[in-house]
Amino acid sequence: MIEKEEELVCSMNHKLPIYMVVCDKNRDKNQRLLCNECMDNLESNLNNVMSFKKVSQIIEENQKKNVEQVEQIIMMNIKKINLLQETLYLLRSQIIQQIDQIIGNTNEWIKCLQDIGQQNANYSFFEQLDNLINQIEVGEIDYRPLNNQISKINHSQNQKIIKKLNDFKSFELIKKCEELLKNSNTTSQHPFTYNLIQNHKIQQSEYCYAIAINKDNSIVLAGCDNKIKVFEFKQEQLKLIQLLTEHKDNVTTLNFMKKSTQFISGSMDKQIIIWWMDQKSQWICQYKLNQNSYQINCLLLNNNEDLIISGSSDKTIKFWTKKNDWTCSQTITDSTKSVVALSLNEKQNRVISCGDEMLFILIIEQQQQDQKWNVIQKITVDYYGYRICFINDNVFTFQPRLKEQMYVYEINIHNNSYSKTTQIAVKSDSEVCDYYFPQQYIKSKYLLINKNGKNVNLIRKNQNGEFITQLSIQFGHNYIYGSMSENGDYLMTWDYQSKQIQIRKYQQL
Repeated sequence: MIEKEEELVCSMNHKLPIYMVVCDKNRDKNQRLLCNECMDNLESNLNNVMSFKKVSQIIEENQKKNVEQVEQIIMMNIKKINLLQETLYLLRSQIIQQIDQIIGNTNEWIKCLQDIGQQNANYSFFEQLDNLINQIEVGEIDYRPLNNQISKINHSQNQKIIKKLNDFKSFELIKKCEELLKNSNTTSQHPFTYNLIQNHKIQQSEYCYAIAINKDNSIVLAGCDNKIKVFEFKQEQLKLIQLLTEHKDNVTTLNFMKKSTQFISGSMDKQIIIWWMDQKSQWICQYKLNQNSYQINCLLLNNNEDLIISGSSDKTIKFWTKKNDWTCSQTITDSTKSVVALSLNEKQNRVISCGDEMLFILIIEQQQQDQKWNVIQKITVDYYGYRICFINDNVFTFQPRLKEQMYVYEINIHNNSYSKTTQIAVKSDSEVCDYYFPQQYIKSKYLLINKNGKNVNLIRKNQNGEFITQLSIQFGHNYIYGSMSENGDYLMTWDYQSKQIQIRKYQQL
């Protein structure tokens, strides 16, 4: 605290220790402080009065939280700059004298950020008292001014360094430096949360195993038992506009197409249905695919939207191609149990799968010569899981059922095979887990959504490729199903305890 306790005096200057504090923003600062003599002379009771000791304690606790949050924000930025420094040190071995000045700039950059952190660690009692009073009325501390201040420093230092780097365009490491500088000037790595939009919940008593959001966040689908509810999503509210009843059993998976007004659905009735929107903006059934002998658990669409990949409890992975009509062009039968999760890589030439009580992951690759899909690797795992996701062509993640670690697998470029390289701490808090609610990677936010037990874990991939669980949303039951919007702005879920479709909105802290 900047002020010493003995420097805090009442407005009457009684020169006695402060005993009580009036939390009233309409009073002048000194008029908020009351000593024992002031209390004796009061003619009427005051509202919003707290003991000085209690106020001091609350301010200290708030300031401690504030310092911790500021430190986290500062360290996130410093880590980026440390990566830049490592690259600069390599470059300095080639052009030692020329690059030393740039390293000096980065040190100045770090110092500026650390100075901000130090400034935030020092505080005024009266300023924090104002914050305390305002917090009672308006909520949590707003860190946007701090982030704006950091962004200005980042931008200023960026410009200085880029100008000097332009003199060394012939060096390969320069490109890496510029990429790191570009990353340091983004806001994607700031702390975040997902706030529940309290007044926009939808009561939903039927099980809702699947939710899908279209590319512009204007339409939401929810599989409610055997029905598909179509909602208009406008001004962060869901409005039911159509009810589809073509399926005969629970809908388990929903996927929007991005190039056309179509979507696909899979169900426990063994069917895959392709839906399209007619001229009256009504969704109608266009095709039914009926070659599975048990329920459909997961579906994928390729980028060209001419390939559907399905996983089923009949232990098959089927590839459905569209020429004139949709037909099953190939079936993979290497799975020994129900296939419950699939993921397609960025190049669209590899599929990974996992299954119920299946102690291996399949890596399936499309061959260039005949375009056939073949299993090229079978990775043994210590425990089966329901969720798997490609992050890029070289990295994928796998969640063993109920384990409080998520596994990360990376490719070995020498033998073109994947192996486990690390594991990430996640939350479960349950002894039971369920299918559906697939892992989802939001590339624009470097964010992986990973349901496990009673928790939805939100895992950030930082600039050096490390995964960190930054937020875990706990629900009261392990039956949680949902999806994230493509831009990561909205998380929509249904859970058994609330029996509601809930909407959470991304907020940068």
